[in-house]
Amino acid sequence: MSASDKIKNESQDLKGKTEEAVGHLTNDQDKVAEGKADQAAADAKKAGENVKDAGENVKDAFRR
Repeated sequence: MSASDKIKNESQDLKGKTEEAVGHLTNDQDKVAEGKADQAAADAKKAGENVKDAGENVKDAFRR
């Protein structure tokens, strides 16, 4: 995972956490849901990148 991808994913996760917190404070369930959706999307991207990195590691191991 490149550094820029990590930053983007963490930014989306933080945005989601912020939206969720604001939603709880203002009793806005739509904002809470948006925040949770952003967090889930960031988690999915992180998981995809981790799988990609693991595949690269396996490929590198067989090259040796």
